[in-house]
Parts: sequence; structure tokens; C-alpha cells
Amino acid sequence: MDILLLEPLVPEAMKWLQARYAVSLEPELASDTRGLRNALYKVRSLVVPREVMVSRELLDFAPKLQAVARLQLGTDNTDLEACKERQVRVIHPSSANVRSNAEYLLACLLMLYRRGMVSSLLGRSAGTPRLGRELYGSVLGILGLAPTAHALAPMLTALGVRLVGYDPAIHHTAPIWERLGIEAVSLPALASQSDAVSVQMLYASRYRGFIGENMLAHCKPAQIWVGISRSALFEPQALAGALQDGRIEACMFDGAEAGFASAGTPLHGLKNLFLTPRLGSLTHEARLRASWYVAHRLHQALEIPTSGLDRIAAGPMDLELPAGEVASQWAEPDFSQQ
Repeated sequence: MDILLLEPLVPEAMKWLQARYAVSLEPELASDTRGLRNALYKVRSLVVPREVMVSRELLDFAPKLQAVARLQLGTDNTDLEACKERQVRVIHPSSANVRSNAEYLLACLLMLYRRGMVSSLLGRSAGTPRLGRELYGSVLGILGLAPTAHALAPMLTALGVRLVGYDPAIHHTAPIWERLGIEAVSLPALASQSDAVSVQMLYASRYRGFIGENMLAHCKPAQIWVGISRSALFEPQALAGALQDGRIEACMFDGAEAGFASAGTPLHGLKNLFLTPRLGSLTHEARLRASWYVAHRLHQALEIPTSGLDRIAAGPMDLELPAGEVASQWAEPDFSQQ
């Protein structure tokens, strides 16, 4: 078997791969550890969903594996060191979800600024309509310059929003701040100046609990928070306190880890905390970009000898979808010059 898919690609990309390789779609193996291990013996490349851990132990059952791919951003569930030792190419579409996540954050901001609209859509009788707010003229804090921030910033600027920002990994004099139209400020200044805060900061273990009381103590009253970052960035007790005492009017976060607001935690039952199940990347266009990216990277990994993997281009994919025929942008790679 050339390619084992535990998660489907879009039909067009599936057909493209099936015309070139022996492809098997078996999503049921994602929850069948024994069955997956048995199937891996002859597999050359593997596409796995978010919940499947690509561990050193799993790789021991896949002696012929040349590539492992995910449609989602991130490699948290992949043992990169073990893959490197076995010369297994790790593929994930680093920019396929950038625009969809940016639009998600913008939609969240608009909804929380007009929470009366959300109540109406849910069929709740709110009595006197709730007075909303406008994004125009607001100050918005950009916490983290992950790629999504690069797409979100011009959207907000076009709506008349003034941007301030902070990223612990990027110096305040770096040219990127000016290029994106964001005023670099300190973390307390971001909290005290912003009417709303968007969190798309890249996570590392050293940033666990980074957003805690030291920052939230400076919050401008009735702030709005939205985010797509790992929920481990937040110190739950501090966030709960800010939501309860009015420093933060409402939060909407995408893809929080299990247990973030479960029973027994400080955030459980708070009516102004809204969690969505990774909806930011769940668009047709994002799935199309991710599927074609993965399809072509798998093709490269299977066609080029292992010794040539370091010559495979690994730059970010184009954010734009192809005009007209999908194949017009994602043409078959030319390996004649390799």
C-alpha cells in the first residue's frame, strides 16, 4: 500500500493520488490501535487525523514508512525526533488555515461586540435589545504574531481599528510590526489600552499560564477576548476572576483542550465564556488548500529517494485557491531537475 488515509482528502486530491498510487481510505483505524499497527507494515505514507499520536512505538510497526501527514496545523502529536531518526518526512500544511482562522477571529469579534444578535439567533427572548458596540474606532490588541495575525491585521485596519501588539518572541523594534500596521507595546500596555484582544500566539511549554493575573490585572474594563491559541496559555483562576469581575466582558476561544472549563474547574459554568470545537480551520477552502498541499508533498516524498528529501521545498503554500481548474495552481511537480 502506497498511501493509507485515516482522514479523507477532498475528492479532487484523492483522485489525483489514486491515479498515481495505491491509496486506501480507512478512517476506522484511527480508533483501532491494533488494526492500525497491523496495517502499517507495508504502508509507505500515512495521513492521520489530529487524535492519532505518531509515536516512536507506532513507527516501530511501519518499517517502510517514508512520510506521515496531517491536514491540521501543528505537530504536537508527532514525535519529530523519532521521525527524523527513521528518515520519515513529516508533512503538515502550515498556512492552509491562516485565512480561515483570521476570518473566524473577526467573526467572533463582531458577534461579541453585538451579543444581542447571538441571543436572537439562538431564539432567546432578550426583552429590551442589548446595546452593541462598533469595531470602527476600537483599539485591538494583537497578542502573538503567528501567521494568522498577518492575515487578520489588514482586515481589522480596513474596518477602522487601531492595532497594538505584543509577542514575547519578537522584539518591539522588528520591522514586521510596522509592516503590519501594529504598534508594538508592552504586555501591560496592551491589556490597559485594548477594547478587545485577539490571541494567536504560538505555544511553547515555557508559556504555560503566560496569560495570568500579572497581565489581566491591567485589563481595560469590559474587554472582549477571542483566540485560537492553546488554552494552556491561560491561567484558569486568573481568567475566571477577570470574567467574573467585569474586566473581561466575554471570551470566545477555539479548540480549547479537554478539561479547560470542565466541572470542578474555575471556568466551569461561566456564561460569558464561549468555546468552539476547532471551527476556525473548518472551511471548504481551508480543507481544499490543505488536501492539495498534502497530496503534492506525499507525491514528492514517494517519488524522490530518501537521500533527496532535504531538497524538497518546504516553504509556506500560497494562500490563494486556484482560479478555475484546481490543477492550474497545483500542477504536477516537475522532478526532471532534481
